[in-house]
Amino acid sequence: MFRKVSAFLIASVMLLMSVGASSLANAAKKNETEALRVREPLNIAILIQDDLISRVGNELGVTRDFIRSLPAGSRVMVGYITAGSLQVRQPFTTDLGRAANSLRIPIASTSASAYNPYVEVLEALKKFDSSWQGHNAILLISDGLDTSRGFDVSSAGHTLDIDRTISEANRRNTAIFSFYAPSVGLTSRSYLAASYGQSSLNRVSHDTGGRAFFQGTTGFVTFDSYFNRLRAELNRQYATAS
Repeated sequence: MFRKVSAFLIASVMLLMSVGASSLANAAKKNETEALRVREPLNIAILIQDDLISRVGNELGVTRDFIRSLPAGSRVMVGYITAGSLQVRQPFTTDLGRAANSLRIPIASTSASAYNPYVEVLEALKKFDSSWQGHNAILLISDGLDTSRGFDVSSAGHTLDIDRTISEANRRNTAIFSFYAPSVGLTSRSYLAASYGQSSLNRVSHDTGGRAFFQGTTGFVTFDSYFNRLRAELNRQYATAS
């Protein structure tokens, strides 16, 4: 009888310890999420290149979470860069749930290849209203590769359209942040092409006050770390600006 009671007590203590540890872990996760929440409302266009590898489709959930977690008063546009055009799925709206639900899985086919994502970024910049208050930003999810005038690694990050994009973004006071992901074309099978694309994204982001996020030339695992770093960078910049 004593052994049965002792075993019951030990099991109860272990269960309480497990529940306590789980509660602490959940609380820590909640605190971390709150710490990484974007604090200032912003006007942000989320642009996704339509010929990125199919694995990008697995990141829709975390992308939706990012949109829904933005502070009240934020405006969000969702667009896809596809076959040389900008397909706006959701014009700028303060309805964050509606913007999040407008995301779709990329086509992940060379039939949707952009050839030059920066022309469509220029189109997106024209949709920012100069009368709006607050910070302007673009999140460009792309391989960054401009093949519209051939593939010349010596011009990585220094094409005419990249220069125009930087100039227009700065004129409109819009920071361009970028997530690198390979496309089903060159950047998924050529380290050189991937490096070219990343160099281009890095220059566009750096020269507009944003930041480029990538994990080597072999692709990515998830966007979770990208979004965590993006939130931290947005909060750092806006705290400095205010």
